[in-house]
Amino acid sequence: MSKNELELFESEWAILQVVWERQPCSAPEVQETLLSKKKWAYTTVKTIMDRMVKKGLLNVEKIRNLNLYRSAVTQKQARKSEITRTIKRAFEGAISPMMQFLVENENITDAEIDTLEKLIRDKKKSRK
Repeated sequence: MSKNELELFESEWAILQVVWERQPCSAPEVQETLLSKKKWAYTTVKTIMDRMVKKGLLNVEKIRNLNLYRSAVTQKQARKSEITRTIKRAFEGAISPMMQFLVENENITDAEIDTLEKLIRDKKKSRK
């Protein structure tokens, strides 16, 4: 699976969030960090992380009996893949209907609208 076609489960997102913040980190550190949000046992976290290594989402460095994990994907790569999959699945690949849906169905603040307008203006300028 390429880094542009990632398919992450919610559990993998949760683990990646910790790894991105703390890398390199161990499975016990990840489990402890997630304990207040997820009541996962250490063995659950370790199993998910080992599967993430096989899937190419994490890299592991073994130092004696300690495994240190690092992300093999950036936050930007993961987000892009997730958004791309959502746009393809829910909006047949079209961005405008997705943006229209979000604007009409989400509580967007004036500051967020200003930011979106600026992003669009900047994108138009960069294309000239």
